[in-house]
Amino acid sequence: MGLFDLFGSKEEREQNQLRKLAKKLTERYGPPENRQKVIEQLGEMATPGALGTLCLRFTVRAEPGITDDEEKETARGILVAAGQEALGPVEAFVREQESGIAWGLRVLAQIAPPETVIDVVVKELTRLSRSYTRDPEKKLVLLTWLAEHAGPEADAGLEAALLPLLEDFSDDVRIAAARVLSGRAPSEPARDALIQLLLRDRDNARVRGEVLEALARLGADVKGHRPSVEALLVEPFYLDREGRVKKRG
Repeated sequence: MGLFDLFGSKEEREQNQLRKLAKKLTERYGPPENRQKVIEQLGEMATPGALGTLCLRFTVRAEPGITDDEEKETARGILVAAGQEALGPVEAFVREQESGIAWGLRVLAQIAPPETVIDVVVKELTRLSRSYTRDPEKKLVLLTWLAEHAGPEADAGLEAALLPLLEDFSDDVRIAAARVLSGRAPSEPARDALIQLLLRDRDNARVRGEVLEALARLGADVKGHRPSVEALLVEPFYLDREGRVKKRG
């Protein structure tokens, strides 16, 4: 047995070191100097593991808020400066963590093409749509990103990720998914899914209003469901002769 075998391999030693640094980095009540020193140290290490650990700074909120923002901006700057070396670690962070991912998406937007970021978001939403999550916050962050950055062109993968979210337990998630769909090229599956959501949530005034708004934006008709939909219309929405949802004003 060699001397270094007594202390584990190089990779094992780095993992042990990163675990200790991660603990200090995410200590929200500790002295800010400790976190800032760790941020600097991880930036100097610049290995994939170190960059991935650095992302964990985004997951906690420290006081005071101005210090928290400054530390996160410093971490973001280090990751952006790392360029392609940070791509894998930041993508993994977005997939694996439940909080702080808006910061991860901001980093990705600066080091990767827009289509790469959209692909990361769509894949994660697809995964989340297949499993129960108690806290909808991550879904909402991802949906907000799509609403702000995805183009209106048709994308079967994106639509396939959105449609199951129209049945999510959270009102906010259902509404956010409807809003993203309404900003895209209209399709028959989306039209039908939105109408089914409207009928399911007929007694939920907030969701009902958002779905009517989405149908109006899409210029969608309600063929096959006109009597049921007509009974749910509230001002300023109405159906035209062709059965399309319209909005006055």
